[in-house]
Amino acid sequence: MLTKYDEFLCHQTPTTFDHVETSAREWTERVILHFGETSGKFHLSVGLGFYPNRNISDAFAVLNVDRKTLYVVRASRALRPRPDEVAVGPFSYDVPEPLRRVHCRLDENPHGLTYDVAFDGIMPASEEDAQFTRHKGRVIENVQRYVQAGRGSGRITFEGNTITLDPRTCFVGRDHSWGVRRTGAEQEAMVEPPEWPAGHLYSWGVFQFEQWGAAYHIREGWDGTQSLASGAIFHPYGSGRPEVRLAKIEHDFKFRPDMRKIASGRLVLTATDGTRKELTFRPLNYACITTGGYQNFRGFVHGHWMGSEWIDGFNLDLTDDKVLKEASFLDDESLELRCGDEVGYGVFEQVVVGKYPRYGFQGY
Repeated sequence: MLTKYDEFLCHQTPTTFDHVETSAREWTERVILHFGETSGKFHLSVGLGFYPNRNISDAFAVLNVDRKTLYVVRASRALRPRPDEVAVGPFSYDVPEPLRRVHCRLDENPHGLTYDVAFDGIMPASEEDAQFTRHKGRVIENVQRYVQAGRGSGRITFEGNTITLDPRTCFVGRDHSWGVRRTGAEQEAMVEPPEWPAGHLYSWGVFQFEQWGAAYHIREGWDGTQSLASGAIFHPYGSGRPEVRLAKIEHDFKFRPDMRKIASGRLVLTATDGTRKELTFRPLNYACITTGGYQNFRGFVHGHWMGSEWIDGFNLDLTDDKVLKEASFLDDESLELRCGDEVGYGVFEQVVVGKYPRYGFQGY
């Protein structure tokens, strides 16, 4: 099937843009943006995914207001016959200026949350190291990804209330990935189930200060062995300063005593040119994006067939610890960071599963 993308001189396989180069059902292309605010008033995470070999596209929005109420909207549709329409129900995603500006909307729907927001990059996008994993002869991950720091503008409306995003105080981190990856959808019936690690830490962040920014992504076994340690230090547009890759990523995290949720932390990022950035941080607000489909939550998980058109939504009271523990697993946090006398902001996500003796976790 021809689509509008086939008009451009950018083909890399001898087929049209409505296909990918593999028939792997796990092929996923996903964008996600995290909007935070320096006062911690709100955190909004929005995402949209394509699964061309499942014939599915889905989207979600998760808004936390005052660390009290979580507003969630999820939607899914059949990808074809509209594979070049970057929209799912009331959700849409547009790129007015590649690698500089993107525009996201959630139009009127039955669930009390809408937005019309834009991201403007303040520093160049940074490529992560390629992520490739083969298990028992089968490729289970082959992903390319980039991240970018920027500012947000626009408005969010929830239950009749409106938040206006001010670029001076609204900071954004975004992530765009594509390839064969682990999805939230259930494993295929004829495939051996995955093996759970004895203990594993995943941690990712995109940070911005006035004169520089940084991003990192680590995956670490319970014994401290890092299977992935990727990241960079970068600088604002027009600075003339090139990106410098990270050579070492060290962490010291503090967790809530009653659950594996971050309370504060320290990171040391050492670059290949010897630059060393020691960061301390505190969370401002967060979005429990597990509720948006990163695991099966209330009947929805990314990449799972929900029918040709589907949408739902709900609110959660996060002041109820029972509700929070149900919703919190993969959380995106808005952070205030300090590096010496500098104050910056960023987004951060982390999961610790199984045993992790360094942080006091002894098992599942």
